[in-house]
Amino acid sequence: MGLLPMGADILPPSDDRVFKLILTSPEAKQGLMNLISSIIGRTVVDVVLLPNELAPGDTEEKAERFDVNCKIDDGSQVNLEMQASYMVEDLGGQHLNLKGKSIYYLTDLHSSQSAKGLRRYDRLARSYQITFCSYTIFPNTQDYVNSFSLRHDTTGELLSDAINLTFVELSKLDEVVKKPVSDMTDLDKWSVFFQYAPDMEHREIVNKVIESEEVLQVAGNLLMSISQNEQERAIYRSRRKFQTDMQSNLATAEDNGKAIRSVEIARNLLKINLPLDQIAIATGLTIEEVEHLRMGGGE
Repeated sequence: MGLLPMGADILPPSDDRVFKLILTSPEAKQGLMNLISSIIGRTVVDVVLLPNELAPGDTEEKAERFDVNCKIDDGSQVNLEMQASYMVEDLGGQHLNLKGKSIYYLTDLHSSQSAKGLRRYDRLARSYQITFCSYTIFPNTQDYVNSFSLRHDTTGELLSDAINLTFVELSKLDEVVKKPVSDMTDLDKWSVFFQYAPDMEHREIVNKVIESEEVLQVAGNLLMSISQNEQERAIYRSRRKFQTDMQSNLATAEDNGKAIRSVEIARNLLKINLPLDQIAIATGLTIEEVEHLRMGGGE
């Protein structure tokens, strides 16, 4: 039934790679439709996964992206992304990078339709960017779901429903996880699963959530399979170590700006295909750190 054994060491579905492995599995199609439905406010009856295409000339062409890009039954495009707390670059706590990246992904998603030959702008399909994050980016509200659209600054009149940006802050589930499962919404259940699946203290409530929905039973089975895969566990450990090491270096560096600048320089040098060892010499990063950036790490 997809239940997680009480003593099992489970990889976090709040890790972007694990998140994508679950939601892009063929068995999870119904679950992906259910998750999207719970956020956009209508029932999705079909979904097709799309490649994570990059715009022509995009400078991240060597990077592997772990967001989930898809098209739903009415032609709307949906991009889902997971951002874990240990992947935060902004140590100041403002998380402007995540907000900016989410806006970029949304506008890129929407504008890509005209690049594919759709020139009637009033006929472009809706585009949704859904960003899950395991930390707080809107401290002034207790709501864990915050959606943004194009509205008049004063009157609130909707200009267009063509684009929508939604943030799901998994860090704000303290009250949600205390609810009886029968009182939880579909999004409540998915959020509890994403945030608390690895947590032994919450394993019982997570299993009740999984048991309550067939789509979550499938997700639980997929998570168990991924967690038992030694290669996936090794990849997770490697990526986590790099991210935490980078955060430690940034936090303890005499000048954080120098470390951030080194990463920016390394990314620019990667664009012109400079050898990794030369990039390491030029930036002061290790070859392993440069290789990780080449593979899309640190995004």
